[in-house]
Amino acid sequence: MSMLITGVLLWSLLHFVPAGLPAQRAAAVNTLGEGAYKGIFAVLMLAALAAIIFGWRSATPSVIYTPPPALRPVAVVLTLIGFVLMAAANHPTRIGRVVRHPQLTGVLLWAIAHLLANGDSRSLVLFGGFSVWCVVMIAFINRRDGAWEKPAPPSWTAEIVGVVLGLGVGAAVMWAHPWIAGVPLFY
Repeated sequence: MSMLITGVLLWSLLHFVPAGLPAQRAAAVNTLGEGAYKGIFAVLMLAALAAIIFGWRSATPSVIYTPPPALRPVAVVLTLIGFVLMAAANHPTRIGRVVRHPQLTGVLLWAIAHLLANGDSRSLVLFGGFSVWCVVMIAFINRRDGAWEKPAPPSWTAEIVGVVLGLGVGAAVMWAHPWIAGVPLFY
């Protein structure tokens, strides 16, 4: 479990630097150069991701709580909405005019959905950790960036493509869940 905790903490701390400590990030970029900074950041992110994956797979979960089976469909819907929000962060949609941080909000919904469906210790560490990370990141980014300027609305074609893209990726991830996470989605 310690590898999983280390991975979640490393992931979180690395993201907090540009969002919560912009002056320190700028100093690091000035000292190292943009390319070196990004390279070190990428290597550390890969290390965090590897620790999360191997930590998840090596941790022996213990039951903390037993979610009611009725929450599973709710979790599926929240996850799909989360994927649509994540797609909206990288594709122009009107969602970006309603939700200031669609990527982080999507990850937060994904994490909450997993907490509704899973009550084991490693799920609590991973998804609880990511939930806290999302909320703190949103606060840091809001403080750093100030007032929100809503983007211009895209065409309806772009809107539909964004939603379909998010639903398609979400469905593909759900289908591949047993191979990605080593856990069947429905049992």
